[in-house]
Amino acid sequence: MPRVFITRRIPENGIKLLRKHFEVEVWEEEREIPREVLLEKVKGADALVTMLSERIDREVFDSAPKLRIVANYAVGYDNIDVEEATKRGIYVTNTPDVLTDATADFAWTLLLATARRLVEADNFVRSGEWKRRGIAWHPRWFLGQDVYGKTIGIVGFGRIGQAVARRAKGFGMKILYNARSRKPEAEKELGAEFRPLDELLKESDFVVLAVPLTKETYHMINEERLKLMKPNAILVNIARGKVVDTEALVKALKEGWIAGAGLDVFEEEPYYHEELFKLKNVLLAPHIGSATFGAREGMAELVAKNLIAFKNGEVPPTLVNGEVVNIRKPGF
Repeated sequence: MPRVFITRRIPENGIKLLRKHFEVEVWEEEREIPREVLLEKVKGADALVTMLSERIDREVFDSAPKLRIVANYAVGYDNIDVEEATKRGIYVTNTPDVLTDATADFAWTLLLATARRLVEADNFVRSGEWKRRGIAWHPRWFLGQDVYGKTIGIVGFGRIGQAVARRAKGFGMKILYNARSRKPEAEKELGAEFRPLDELLKESDFVVLAVPLTKETYHMINEERLKLMKPNAILVNIARGKVVDTEALVKALKEGWIAGAGLDVFEEEPYYHEELFKLKNVLLAPHIGSATFGAREGMAELVAKNLIAFKNGEVPPTLVNGEVVNIRKPGF
């Protein structure tokens, strides 16, 4: 059987499915696989299952002469040099759809918790400060931003962006969006209105980032654009950390250009930024947008289905680099 190396233990349903078709080896440690170990392990691999934290580039491909497919356990694939993979006839797949709702739910978790200062309030109770104050209720404590009926601007209107918009409808919100191209069907379904990015930032009370990381989106939210936002606006990032200029965001939060931010992604991961992390008007999460049992198991199953389809000589269902089929037919 062909050999697949998995760089982190994924849910067991995916591994069990793969064992029926592949010789499977898994990096069992919780920590990220060291680069030198990855380069050693791929030497005999026919297939590779990777996480977004691993850089899969020319060096990896050079170390893996038998490698024919890389299945990324993520929707985004900016960690993989797809162009180089395609040149070598290596297939690249990802895991869209199965985590859409979980990630959209988490965008709303960040939005609501940031708007209503939930973590600050939790700390106030948990630390005993509420009891020490001896005041049951005060009309000026933990005032946050209204959500219902406000304007949401969604930057990136693919599967996840549109799922965020569907939830916004339940909050009676005006929905604005920005994308590389207009989405007429989604506009009709969701009542969403297209705006150029700068106009969206000026009009929105809440801005949710759901774009892939590309050369065009790197630091698209910079100092100039943060200054366009309303002083009561909240920024939510469920995309990639490098879409936002962190230093500019710190300045915006400290100086009150915007009211707050909810971040699930950072410029480097794992991450620590002393100045950012001390601010009370930012809510932080360790890249857990898809962290539900259902989503992660769905991702594991889709990874397995991609690899099994390839093994059977079929085009994988979520192939990223479609042009690779003209270079090499699927199969080992």
